[in-house]
Amino acid sequence: ECGKAWVFGDNIDTDVLAPGLYMKGPLKVLAAHCLEAVDPDFAPNVEVGDVIVGGENFGIGSSREQAVQALQFLGVRTLIAKNFAGIFFRNALNFGVVALSCAEVDKITAGDQLSCDPEQGRITNHTTGETYACDPLPEQLLAMVTDGGLVDHLERRLAKKEHAS
Repeated sequence: ECGKAWVFGDNIDTDVLAPGLYMKGPLKVLAAHCLEAVDPDFAPNVEVGDVIVGGENFGIGSSREQAVQALQFLGVRTLIAKNFAGIFFRNALNFGVVALSCAEVDKITAGDQLSCDPEQGRITNHTTGETYACDPLPEQLLAMVTDGGLVDHLERRLAKKEHAS
């Protein structure tokens, strides 16, 4: 899966991803304002499969799960950052969004075409031909993300158990 990189810096917080002013409205409205304080062109132009690239502390701030939901609504399926705020990282995986920690994100430029192998811990930059190491996702988390997130994963596991009985 390849996607265009949208590059953001350090300390992108959940208030920028899901602005409080729009939290009580529908997800569609909230998503339309995702990251607008940092890049007003993001929400209107991001495409399904595009990749968010952040620096240190991506997703810092309040634990609002809507920060991940807004990105997901806009079609983002993969997040890459030097590191993530703990609750944001887990929320991403719980909603079926791949989140990869990569020390070499500074080598990625906005618009680069990327593909990610979360199992092997590898990001390929098809624009530059470079490959970057990232922390691979453990098998159980990869299965959860592949199933579409925590709820879908648990429903599948439960259905398998019931079917086996």
